[in-house]
Amino acid sequence: MTKTAKINDIRNIGIIAHIDAGKTTVSERILYYTGRSHKIGEVHDGEAVMDWMVDEQERGITITSAVTTCPWKGHDIHIIDTPGHVDFTIEVERSLRVLDGAIGVFCAVGGVEPQSETVWRQADKYHVPKLAFVNKLDRIGADFFNTVEMIKTRLKATPLVLQLPYGVEESFSGIIDLIHMKAVIWDDDNLGATFSDQEIPAEEMDRVTVYREQLMETLAEVDDGIMEAYLSETPVDTATVMAAVRKAVIALKLVPVLCGSALKNKGIQPLLDAVIAYLPSPADVPPMQGIHPESGAPVICPPQDNMPLAALIFKVAMMETRKMTFVRVYSGRLEAGKEVYNPFRKRKEKVSRLLQMHANKRERLDVAGAGAIVGVVGLKASSTGETLCQVDHPVLLENIEIYEPVISVAVEPKTHSDQDRLQEVLGKFVDEDPTLRVKQDEDTGQMILSGMGELHLEVIISRMQREFNTQVNVGKPQVVYRESIAQAAGGTAVFDKEVAGQRHYGEVRLTIHPLSRGGGNHFTSKVDETVLPGVFVNAVAQGVMESLGSGPVMGYPVVDVAVELTGAGFKESQGSELAYRVSAAMACNEALAGAQGYLLDPIMKVEVIVPEEFMGDVIGDLNARSGKIDAIAPKVGVQSIMASVPLARMFGYSTALRSATQGRGTFSMHFSHFDQA
Repeated sequence: MTKTAKINDIRNIGIIAHIDAGKTTVSERILYYTGRSHKIGEVHDGEAVMDWMVDEQERGITITSAVTTCPWKGHDIHIIDTPGHVDFTIEVERSLRVLDGAIGVFCAVGGVEPQSETVWRQADKYHVPKLAFVNKLDRIGADFFNTVEMIKTRLKATPLVLQLPYGVEESFSGIIDLIHMKAVIWDDDNLGATFSDQEIPAEEMDRVTVYREQLMETLAEVDDGIMEAYLSETPVDTATVMAAVRKAVIALKLVPVLCGSALKNKGIQPLLDAVIAYLPSPADVPPMQGIHPESGAPVICPPQDNMPLAALIFKVAMMETRKMTFVRVYSGRLEAGKEVYNPFRKRKEKVSRLLQMHANKRERLDVAGAGAIVGVVGLKASSTGETLCQVDHPVLLENIEIYEPVISVAVEPKTHSDQDRLQEVLGKFVDEDPTLRVKQDEDTGQMILSGMGELHLEVIISRMQREFNTQVNVGKPQVVYRESIAQAAGGTAVFDKEVAGQRHYGEVRLTIHPLSRGGGNHFTSKVDETVLPGVFVNAVAQGVMESLGSGPVMGYPVVDVAVELTGAGFKESQGSELAYRVSAAMACNEALAGAQGYLLDPIMKVEVIVPEEFMGDVIGDLNARSGKIDAIAPKVGVQSIMASVPLARMFGYSTALRSATQGRGTFSMHFSHFDQA
């Protein structure tokens, strides 16, 4: 394979789909037919090359997006096989951010499934041109045309059928190519590596003519040249049709639909041909635009090797305990052994090695040009979503949108040796996964691990034990509340004691009253400095703030109150900071006890994206959770529900939402404010 392919010969594509639609199986066939692997690995045997992580092999799902490069007819195809499970949405998001095209894989039995809608919308967000591959046509109940219809209705896309299945279910043996008007039949003896082009059987010609006519009509609607030829009934040659399809795909007007059965080794080679023919090279998409880190002025990064470097880190992975950074080069050249600049961190980093990735295997490169997707070893501080550039040409590329975690668990080490390792191991996971958060609960001392769903956290804990030999106990997290008060109250306290042979005296009178939500805590003094010297007023303020750290209801911090020092007693030579700090805390506790304290719930801002037919059930469930619906907005094919819901009522919501919407609803939530429980 050429070390630096010409930019027009590069395709950066992702394979996106619902869980179990056959993404990884399609990837495995691509690797086999392009000569990248010499044996077909099957997901159900736990042997897929792209699912190299032990947790992936055990569960039979993709968790981390794997990167590989393979040659096809003089082109280099960089492929990212992405997860289908909703808990690993960030993996899809950051992959789509750096891809130029995508293959959406659909199960011919299930059609367009829920997570397919989610990943399709993510691809739309980044304006990624797409092909659709209808897989599993050999299965009982397979319905190619139903899937095409669902692409139209559920994804609001315009499908362009380029192939028809030849035979159905167990008699499926090949495809009919409507562009070249030929039948392609696979040889079952040779793992699908050999196939033959044949004349279209006579009994199929009527059906084929109808669909070829439909293809030309759909194309004519988006291409003026085809429209003229169509209206004047002038025959159009194949090259012109293919050029028109490519133009429409890159302009996001059409989605070509192909078909096959990856498990039965049929349909993959024409899919690869379609990737080359219809999906864009890095030179065909608009150049990446960034901003100057200081001035904020726009900076264009054209896809050319002789321009200043602009590259985006889209993923960090721990491979064999070493940090591997995955980078997409948009402009310029990335060279092994050279320094690069990270404008976000304002520091230089050294590129020790450049690697061409093949799942978890790799080969070394000296240089990577514009359009390349490579692994980099040696970057110490740089993280997901950050830019690499040159010091004299700084640029910041648009960051990757990070989802806020929605579920937390408490973890604690099982043994003393695990205690030392836990912090370090969690640090590595946070570097690798921007949707994972770790914080120490100050009240319980526990480590709180927050992620995108139960499966996400399960996998992290499993990897912690398996890859880093760190054993932990996992518990249910507790909601951390706040407290406030309903009415004003006063308190008085005198501290008069002998401590270490010295008399300490301090007398404090203060009042406390509630502030509006979000008002914070304030301390003011009405006492003149001639009555109480300023140094002791500061000690009073300190004692008050310490007292507000633990409220009268359940010991949570008190918020949104104003405390006023209204009077003080002072004895010359006996007054001390200790005395005034302690008496202030005692007076404040007395005032809090009489101020009708109450609990404040953490309220989450929740956005639920759901197909219209499930809206009633979802809104009913949010109301049952004491939620308040703030807004409902239509999006393409779905509705977006914005609501405010107490955090304590959101545990287990991901499971409830999936069962209420047949798995088609997704949600995100983040902290909004505290409010009365």
